[in-house]
Amino acid sequence: MANKGKPVIDRERCKGCHLCVRSCPTKVFDVDETPNSWGYYPALPARAEACIACGNCYLVCPDVAATVYKL
Repeated sequence: MANKGKPVIDRERCKGCHLCVRSCPTKVFDVDETPNSWGYYPALPARAEACIACGNCYLVCPDVAATVYKL
């Protein structure tokens, strides 16, 4: 059985570098069209059901805005 995960992005911590978008092997993330209170466009887990809990997003996030919960 394949691993499943629940990706969570803290919108206020995300500065919109989108490293998580580029590092995700299953293309879970998109760029949110609504800015956060800082004016940045954070990542958005648009296809969370495709998450395999690899942790790439967590590892590359310089602001610790990405978290993955293994289900």
